[in-house]
Parts: sequence; structure tokens; C-alpha cells
Amino acid sequence: MQTAFGLNIPTTLEDVCQPQKMALLVYDMQVGIAKQLPNAAEFIEQVKQVVDKARSHQMRIFFSRHTTLPKEIAGVSQLKGAMALQRVTAVSEVQPNFLPNSVAHEIVPELLPLPSEAAFDKLTMSAFVGSYLDLALRDARIEAIAIVGAVLEFGIEPTVRHAADLGYIPVLIADACYSFSEQSRARSLGNLQSASLIADINTFNTTLDKVDRVR
Repeated sequence: MQTAFGLNIPTTLEDVCQPQKMALLVYDMQVGIAKQLPNAAEFIEQVKQVVDKARSHQMRIFFSRHTTLPKEIAGVSQLKGAMALQRVTAVSEVQPNFLPNSVAHEIVPELLPLPSEAAFDKLTMSAFVGSYLDLALRDARIEAIAIVGAVLEFGIEPTVRHAADLGYIPVLIADACYSFSEQSRARSLGNLQSASLIADINTFNTTLDKVDRVR
């Protein structure tokens, strides 16, 4: 921790791994997304390791759910983005794959939120746009947010950048964030070096245990 101008400036994982001042965001771990991951069961287990550790330290946990509206009421950016993601050339070919209350929209059963946790819907890549996440974190005096889920190069990267712009310290748990290719992973991690602290599951969990034990 560095101190300057009356401020404490955290620079290490140990500085920010304080359960009362950190929240965990589980990004879009939904049934419809898990079906697209070749090694879904293994990856879900990796995410679960972090979720279980956060729960053991009574951290606040939020689950985001990517949501699509019926095409008849979707807007320009939603339809344009859906065409790009689904690799189709006409709006008529777009499938609203994550309609509210559909099976695909649900969080995977292995990570089902507890009654003491919250799941929220979003239409955008950043989990902060149009959601209550920022308000909820600020109201709880949260300073850092750990992030896991899918997919790193699509939605997690803009969420990390947005978190940093809002004044939070993002902690990206790299091996609990899914990427569709090693090239995409390397590019995103490189892009986020200056915007976040980057750790792996074991380091994060061990540090959380250590800091909370000392506290």
C-alpha cells in the first residue's frame, strides 16, 4: 500500500483482498453460454472454486445475466450486435437466445445464487450499464471487485475497464475467465494490465484466506 496526498493507494492483491470491501462478480455464467463452451464442466468447476471461497468469507456476490429482448422491441445496437455475434447478415436471421425466463437465460445449476446473493439482467457487454450494480457496490462501501465468468474478450474486458473508470479496483481472476482462444486471452490480458490486478484462482483464494485471517 502506498500513501500520497492523504490517500491510501493499493498496489497489490493483498491490499485489496478484504472481504468487507470487495465484491465478487460472476459474469454471465448462464446455461445458454455454458452450452457453447467445449470444456464447460471443467470451467464451471474453476469458477465454483472462487465462488465457494468468496462465500466462505461472506463476500457480497453478484451474478450478471446477459439478456436479449424480443426482436420486435429490441433496438438498433441490440440487433446489430446480435447479427455480429451470431454471424448472420439479416435481422430476420437473428435468434433472441437469452430471453428472460428461458432456460438459456438461467445461471448454471452448479453456481445457483444463494438467497443472500443477487442476479441481475443486462442488455450490454459492460455489467455496469443499465444495471443497479454500481449503486449497490457504492452503497455497501465496496472498493474492489473480483471478476470471473465468460467470456473474457467479449464482456469481461469492457466490464473491467468500466469498473476502473468508476473508481473501483478490478481484480481479474484469469483462469476463472473463459476465452475462446489463447490468442484472444493473451490480447485481453495484455490490454487489461494497466486497468486491473490480475491473479489466478490459487493466488486469489490463498491471499483472501491470509488477509482475512490477519484481520
